Amino acid sequence: MHNKGLVVQKYGGSSVANVERIQKVAQRVVETRKKGYHLVVVVSALGDTTDELITLANKINTNPSEREMDMLLSTGEQISVALLAMAIHKLGIEAISFTGAQVGIITDTSHTRARIIKINTDKIKAELKKDKVVIVAGFQGVTLNQDITTLGRGGSDLTAVALAKELGADSCEIYTDVEGIYTTDPRIEPKAKKINAITYDEMLEMASLGAQVMQARSIEVAKKFNVPLHVRSSFSTSCGTMIIKEVDKMEDVVVSGITLNKNEAKITLCGVSDKPGIAVRLFKHLAEAEVSVDMIVQNVSHTRLTDISFTIAKSDCAKASKITKKVARDIAAGEVLLNEDIARVSIVGVGMKSHHGVAAKMFGIMAANKINIEMISTSDISISCIIKKKFAEIAVRKLHAEFGLSL
Repeated sequence: MHNKGLVVQKYGGSSVANVERIQKVAQRVVETRKKGYHLVVVVSALGDTTDELITLANKINTNPSEREMDMLLSTGEQISVALLAMAIHKLGIEAISFTGAQVGIITDTSHTRARIIKINTDKIKAELKKDKVVIVAGFQGVTLNQDITTLGRGGSDLTAVALAKELGADSCEIYTDVEGIYTTDPRIEPKAKKINAITYDEMLEMASLGAQVMQARSIEVAKKFNVPLHVRSSFSTSCGTMIIKEVDKMEDVVVSGITLNKNEAKITLCGVSDKPGIAVRLFKHLAEAEVSVDMIVQNVSHTRLTDISFTIAKSDCAKASKITKKVARDIAAGEVLLNEDIARVSIVGVGMKSHHGVAAKMFGIMAANKINIEMISTSDISISCIIKKKFAEIAVRKLHAEFGLSL
């Protein structure tokens, strides 16, 4: 068979949710193979397997060891890679499945959110030479000490991008249950449009601000090594969205997309004395506990006392509250308030760099719809507002229409 090059394909959990879908993925893989491409396929766990395993673990221990969680969660992908290999065999094509550990995806020791240090590609290359389709379990790796690790939510994207880079693949296709990247979540705004091409920077911003389509870390890696990504649907053959370095006509479009994140919480430390060194104590302890803090607002005080508010991922609530309360006691501050009833709405676009008045327009739309903004943060290409959760979806729809993104 004449080989046209190497393609890495990644299929998410919804693409392999049941037997029929696994068979469909197998057909798609075989079609690509028959066109003459070498193939490495990265697969996530079936459907909601990972969530089900987390639920199971929590029934046994609400605070399970992170090492054992990795042992448990990595089994999800081991099931899907084996089943996909069987489905491809049935269609008459040679395939072989591997776990992350077998393939030599070496990570650091941060259980549940490990980083890839290196990948030993010898095993994959040897099997590709034998004209086999190589199937790799996404989301997992192994430490030098032979402990199984996982790469965090959406980690299969990272596996695929890292393999594409290491193997010098011609393309990296990310298959999901949507047709590509949209101007916003089509489930919230049916008038959302598919974006044909988007820059790494915009996609990175959208992913880190709550767009669920791709993991932010995988886009960082793709950007760093210039791996072009094609996000497309595993249920149709139409072209999806290309994520690339730069896109023509970027300047004309001010806002490319709008994201919503409901998985955040706000912690406020009240009555802090307004003197140097207080903030560093709090945020140093949070950093040591690996709590990522996002927005921070410190009120200007006239009474020599101030409030410090910051946002974190909901999953870090318990840890962050505990640390903040301890710091509050140590510095004799006031009470610690936790607010989980918030959402972050963000607008993203490279065009913002060259257009002024975008923030004013966003705040105007919020005001016109009587939505109070609790916190604001900005970057070169995005503006985010923290608002009450009940206004989240209406805010997305209004901003989407006002910035001219609707169909």
